[in-house]
Amino acid sequence: MNIQILYHTFQFEIIAQEPLILPSYKGSTLRGGFGNAFKKVVCAVRQNECRNCLLSQKCIYSYVFETPPPSDTTIMRKYTAAPHPFIIEPPEEKKNGYKPGDKITFSLTLIGRAIDYLPYFIYTFDELGKMGIGKGRGKYELKTVRTNPTLEKGGSGDFQTRIDEIIYSADSKTLKPFGPSVLILNFGILNHGEAAPRPSSLSLNFLTPTRIVYDSHLTLDLEFHMLIRQLLRRISLLAYFHCGLDTSEWDFKGIIEKAKEVKVSKRTLKWYDWERYSSRQDTRIKMGGFLGEITFEGDIGPFTSLIKAGEVLHVGKGTGFGLGKYKINSSLFFNSV
Repeated sequence: MNIQILYHTFQFEIIAQEPLILPSYKGSTLRGGFGNAFKKVVCAVRQNECRNCLLSQKCIYSYVFETPPPSDTTIMRKYTAAPHPFIIEPPEEKKNGYKPGDKITFSLTLIGRAIDYLPYFIYTFDELGKMGIGKGRGKYELKTVRTNPTLEKGGSGDFQTRIDEIIYSADSKTLKPFGPSVLILNFGILNHGEAAPRPSSLSLNFLTPTRIVYDSHLTLDLEFHMLIRQLLRRISLLAYFHCGLDTSEWDFKGIIEKAKEVKVSKRTLKWYDWERYSSRQDTRIKMGGFLGEITFEGDIGPFTSLIKAGEVLHVGKGTGFGLGKYKINSSLFFNSV
């Protein structure tokens, strides 16, 4: 069974208009600033709690930022919110000070129905620049929004780069059309044919703090089945709530049992303590997670599409801040996809 998850990643380029003082990890600043500005832009009633609002089931802010499960949902009934349909990836650079004229680039990934709301994201980040961000509320200008360069497999089997394109600029103030990308997940994954090469090793490099909960605790001693559990949960909920896909036939138990056969051969993960300030809760919240590399050995083949999807959609808690980002290092893995 193959399913298709629509998504698109965009590159935002902003230009500092005033001195900007930002934290080393800028995911919280961008996501927090976006949330505050977004509510001011689209909220009709200015109510603090979306769950008590009469308009919550139809409100764009509620859908994107609070994401309440529909009243007729058949899954996730005990939760108050579904996974957000967006990921903000901050710049990798750690610098804190920017002078007027300096450029900052960050990424935004939208999933499923949220792609239709890109104009709201662009307008909100433009307004946020006028409001200011960081210490001292320094102002910036949203200069351009580009489609993200992507790798596509050509007829020869080699990966080719699709050139990015400016779809919005401060000069034109218009949005050009674009086509979404597609993640194809193979959920007959336990029944792969034996003819195709099946990788036996997988190396992942976790680039942003990754918060994976297992047995009610955040884990540093990651195992393969823990990773697969988290990917299954996140991707199935994104597919159901934001792409309108039926996930009832996914063999969660069988996939997880198969994942337990894959073992860790090398682990150099380390814990990274990080916290953010929540203006809504008026408190600092710990958001630490692990960083570093891990290598798995075993029959990786059945999980290739799932691992590739996680590379785009991230894994664990706090993905809206850009947490849970990893990169696949195994060339054999790429060749088998």
